[in-house]
Amino acid sequence: MTEHTTTTAERTTEPLRADPVQADRVQAAPAPADPPPPVPLRRNLRFQALWIGQSCATLGMRIGDTAFPLLVLALTGSSTAAGAFAAVEMATALLLGVHGGVVADRRDRRRVLLVADTARLLALASIPAALAFGRPSLVHLLVVAAVIGATVAYTGPIRLLALRSVVSPEQLPQALAQDEARMSGAALAGPPLAGFLFGLGRSVPFLGAAFASLVSLVSALVVRFPSPAVPQQREKGGALAGFRVLAGSPLLRPALAVLLVINLTGAALLLPVMVLLREHGTSSGGIGLALAGEAVGALAGAALVSRLHRLAGPGVLLLVVAWTAVPVPLAPLLPGGAVTVFVALFVVGAGVPSLRVMLDLLVFRQVPDELRGRVIAATVTLLTAGMPAGAFAAGLLLDHLSPTAALASIAGVLALALVPATASLTLRRAVWPAAAAASA
Repeated sequence: MTEHTTTTAERTTEPLRADPVQADRVQAAPAPADPPPPVPLRRNLRFQALWIGQSCATLGMRIGDTAFPLLVLALTGSSTAAGAFAAVEMATALLLGVHGGVVADRRDRRRVLLVADTARLLALASIPAALAFGRPSLVHLLVVAAVIGATVAYTGPIRLLALRSVVSPEQLPQALAQDEARMSGAALAGPPLAGFLFGLGRSVPFLGAAFASLVSLVSALVVRFPSPAVPQQREKGGALAGFRVLAGSPLLRPALAVLLVINLTGAALLLPVMVLLREHGTSSGGIGLALAGEAVGALAGAALVSRLHRLAGPGVLLLVVAWTAVPVPLAPLLPGGAVTVFVALFVVGAGVPSLRVMLDLLVFRQVPDELRGRVIAATVTLLTAGMPAGAFAAGLLLDHLSPTAALASIAGVLALALVPATASLTLRRAVWPAAAAASA
């Protein structure tokens, strides 16, 4: 029996060892084909449609940021009421930001985007309608501010996730750089465009913002992008899971601390700069042009993202940009006035797109998709929280110090805050995720 089994096995395996025809067939088997290269971004219709929609949404928001305070001032004459609009919008976005991340991880993202874009469109369209029949009340305007803030909270994470879901991983840095150009271009064009449209009529800028929201809505209608599988999400922590991910990373803690301080001091910088430039005789238009330096620099810096990422690791790049910002508060004290301020803000702004893309590559790309919405929301909440705190601190400083002393204090606070981060070996030795994967 054993001999018969052995003979059978030999007969079974012998042709595989000795048949030259079969050997040739095995050797001639075609190698698996390489995957086709990804479609270039300029021909990626889903990316381009989303990019256009998001560009219009951002431009509409920037138009509204300028037009709403102008309208409130024209209707009430109260700067406090004008400030209340921005405060309500920002507070709503902050309060709902964490829940926006949960929704992005647990709900149909495209449906949420459609609902939010529709709500913003209706809120913006209600202003020209109210102006046509009289004048909107302050309560009406503050309700609109709350609606817009809520749409920011719920669409922010989804827009970032949607954009990255329609491009290949190797194209993501390029796609994010183009997205930075969108944000910088909208920040630069929005305020002057709002002023021009407001000069044509009080309702015109809101009609323009509403049309921009309509384009964004159409973009979300025509482009499909993936959403999370709902049953899997409930196994991955709660609303604060994003904060726990950030707190658990020895790299992200100092990196986010640096970005938070940059945002805080940047917001604190604006009011003393405006006061000092005005004291030196700079016109309102000149002040606006000087403060546009950061947006112009960011627009130029969007083209430098890949080059800057090749020159330095993420931690070193972050520290270089941060330390470059330290002397910026002192720029109004130097000869040149508004021109010097513009140049200083331009230099710092040129590094901002690289930091934003860095944040995406280090944070958002490294977490599972089922947690990504909450991590994005936690990051945005932490970074945005520094802005109202900085603006409030600027007012306190100017109540007790001269603009010169206030600006010197802001520069000192930024420098002191950067010392611990600069001493962090983890931050200085950080590498880009692709480089880390290649060396593993």
